[in-house]
Amino acid sequence: MGDVVKAWLPWEDPEAFLGGVPAGFDVDVYAGAERPKSLDEVEFYVPSYMGGGDVFDVVREMPALKVVQLQTAGYEHVQSRLAEGVTLCNARGVHDASTAELAVALILASYRNLPRAVRDADQQVWPRGYSQFDDSLADRTVLILGYGAIGEALERRLAGFECDVIRVARRARDGVHPTSELPELLPRADVVVLLTPATPETKHLVDAKFLARMKDGALLVNVARGVVVDTDALLAELTAGRIRAGLDVTDPEPLPAGHPLWSAPNVLITPHRGGASTAFAPRVARLVRAQLERYASGEPLINVVAGPPR
Repeated sequence: MGDVVKAWLPWEDPEAFLGGVPAGFDVDVYAGAERPKSLDEVEFYVPSYMGGGDVFDVVREMPALKVVQLQTAGYEHVQSRLAEGVTLCNARGVHDASTAELAVALILASYRNLPRAVRDADQQVWPRGYSQFDDSLADRTVLILGYGAIGEALERRLAGFECDVIRVARRARDGVHPTSELPELLPRADVVVLLTPATPETKHLVDAKFLARMKDGALLVNVARGVVVDTDALLAELTAGRIRAGLDVTDPEPLPAGHPLWSAPNVLITPHRGGASTAFAPRVARLVRAQLERYASGEPLINVVAGPPR
C-alpha cells in the first residue's frame, strides 16, 4: 500500500456522510454514472447500495483493486466478479436493526390482519365486527432459521411480546439448534422467520417437505433471499389455506405483474425493504469509516467474506 490510497466512494459528499475521510485517502465519487478517470488506480471501493449492475461489473476493470466493501450483508452478487487476491467485506451488522424491525412488522401485520384493515379503510368501511379474534404473538413460538447477528437483533425485539424463541443455524452451538433438527423443530413453531444467506445449500431449503412439516396455520416470514423458498411449493400451501406468509423477498424478484403470488390468499408482500430504513445510513457510515481507518493503519479488516485477510 502506498502513502496515498485511491478510494471510490458512492456518496456525493463523502466527508459529510462519513464524518470525515481518514488521512491517507484520495477519494473519487462513483455511484454508477460517469466513471472517474482514476479507474486504474482505485484500491479501495465501496459500491453504491442501490446501484445497477455496472457498479459491480466495474471491479473487473480495476487492476489495482485490493478491497471491496459492500453496503449489503449478501455478497453472492459480487464474489464471482472479483479477481483473485481482492478482499471482499460485507456489511454484517448494518442491517440488523432494520431487518429485525421489518420481520416483527410482518408478523404483527399478518397476525392482526392489518392488510384487511387497510383495504377496508380504502373503501371507507367500518366493519360491524369480525367473525373471530385476531391472532396474538403472545404465547406463540417463533423459530428463527439462520440465527446470527440479525437473529439476535430479532430476538431482542421479540423479548417483550411474551413469545418463545427457537434458534436454528447451520451448526449447533450453545442455545442454538443445527438445521439437521428442523424436522423435529418445525412442527413446534407458530412462526418461522428465514434469515439464511443465499448459497447453493440454502436454495429451495424451504421446499414442499419443509412446508409440510409446519403446523396448520403457521406463518412463514422471509426476510432473507427469495431463492431460499421454493415458490411453487409455497403457492400450493397458500392456495390450500394451510399456512400464511409474510415476504420481503421473492423468487422471481422483482415480482412481475400477474404473478400468482400477488393474488394468493394469506400472503403479505413488501418489496425487499428489509434494510431500507433511517437506521441504515449512520450504521453504514460507521462501518465504512472504521474500515478505511483499519486499512490505512494496517489493522485487519472486519467482515471479510472472501479473498485474503487484510
